[in-house]
Amino acid sequence: MALTLTVLGTAAPHPGPDRPCSGYLLEGGGAKVWVDAGPGTFAELQRHVRPAELTAVWISHLHSDHWADLIAAEAGIGDGGLTVERPIPLYAPAGCARRLVGFFGQTDPDLLDPVFDFRELADGLHLDLDGLRLTSRAVDHAVEAYGLRAEADGAVLAYSGDSGPCDALRQLAEGADTLLCEAYLDRQDARGVHLTPEDAGGLARDARVAELLVTHVGPTLTPEAATERAAAVFGGRTLTARPGQRHQVG
Repeated sequence: MALTLTVLGTAAPHPGPDRPCSGYLLEGGGAKVWVDAGPGTFAELQRHVRPAELTAVWISHLHSDHWADLIAAEAGIGDGGLTVERPIPLYAPAGCARRLVGFFGQTDPDLLDPVFDFRELADGLHLDLDGLRLTSRAVDHAVEAYGLRAEADGAVLAYSGDSGPCDALRQLAEGADTLLCEAYLDRQDARGVHLTPEDAGGLARDARVAELLVTHVGPTLTPEAATERAAAVFGGRTLTARPGQRHQVG
């Protein structure tokens, strides 16, 4: 299978009408991976795959607009009839299982074992999921957070997750066919934990990617304005990520 990206949601920091928060279905080799699980994305995911078809789930960080629909997924799979033959491997920063089980008023993460097999992300973690190769890199954010590089059949996708400018993003994105990149901030602030559209465009230019796909645009910008600003710096093919869009990488 060629490397494809289906956009499930792009909104930040909360969902809007017809616009769930961050979430993507990544398909390559023989694998199907749900990347980030922002509010509203579990419903969108079911337009494309059944939970039992997922090879894995990958969560960039534990801010609610990237992980909170694991609550809906656990309820749907555990109690709602969306059965799985075996627990779905779930790669996430440390503490994800405790946070999820706590939502249900429990303290023992083992209660989630029938649904998810939790595995901690780490900087430089490499996975080969049936021909889909994933590499996680720690990036600069307000909490433990990771960007992702995905490779299959000679095609390469890089995903920023949430991050301020940092060397790890450049390394993840180097030479990628598609850079899926946040453009949250209208202007850079002293904290530097997110990117502006200009940062996204500069990253795409410096990493020599083939195309830039702009996502996770903050509330002070429109996706269209963010894409236009990023394109002005990048100078290459620049697109707006939109829910429902299926994108061929490479």
